[in-house]
Amino acid sequence: MHKCYSFLCQDKSVVNKMQQKYWKTKQTLIKVTGKKEDEHVVASDADLDAKLELFHSIQRTCMDLLKAIEHYQKRICFLSQEENELGKFLRSQGSQDKTRAGKMMQATGKALCFSSQQRLALRTPLCRLYQEVETFRYRAISDTWLTVNRMEQCRTEYRGALLWMKDVSQELDPDLYKQMEKFRKVQAQVRHTKLNFDKLKTDVCQKVDLLGASRCNLLSHILTTYQVLIMKESIKLRGYF
Repeated sequence: MHKCYSFLCQDKSVVNKMQQKYWKTKQTLIKVTGKKEDEHVVASDADLDAKLELFHSIQRTCMDLLKAIEHYQKRICFLSQEENELGKFLRSQGSQDKTRAGKMMQATGKALCFSSQQRLALRTPLCRLYQEVETFRYRAISDTWLTVNRMEQCRTEYRGALLWMKDVSQELDPDLYKQMEKFRKVQAQVRHTKLNFDKLKTDVCQKVDLLGASRCNLLSHILTTYQVLIMKESIKLRGYF
């Protein structure tokens, strides 16, 4: 008798898990296909979805910034090289011309060579900026992304459980004990998934807020160094000319 009861309990547990997976899969399909969901359920996550939009914006713009820095560095190197070549050419040609034009060519050539050297100095803060943003992306953004993924899985489970409860409630007869028992079990599943979802929802919102603040501090600190160097180089160039 005890073995039979144990077997029945295991059988019910397996069936319950299969039903949970079914409704989770159904919710996943609804999300993937873009079918309309319950507007009240969607509205309840409005604050979370706003945070997710901010997170994806930070994620996207950090990648864009890395690409822009990479292109900028290449162009600085290319411009510096061409500027230096032009400067050397003018100095060479000016040394062969004994007129006033030759002296002007030599002076301009020296200025261009000096300018090309100063331009390369910008690569140091740019390299630092690239490294800092890349580290920020690999660590802070990746950590938040993992939490977001866990939250999305819990949200799918929670909304799947809501679908399950809605389905059960439509066929519910309060006078039938088995149906009431089934409804209570599904209701308990909804509460359980909601607790997990609410915890991860809070974690995501907090991490996104911290991520935004961290990025502001990072950029303001590194870009200040870049700005100061540009101003110094501009002063040097004005003094040279």
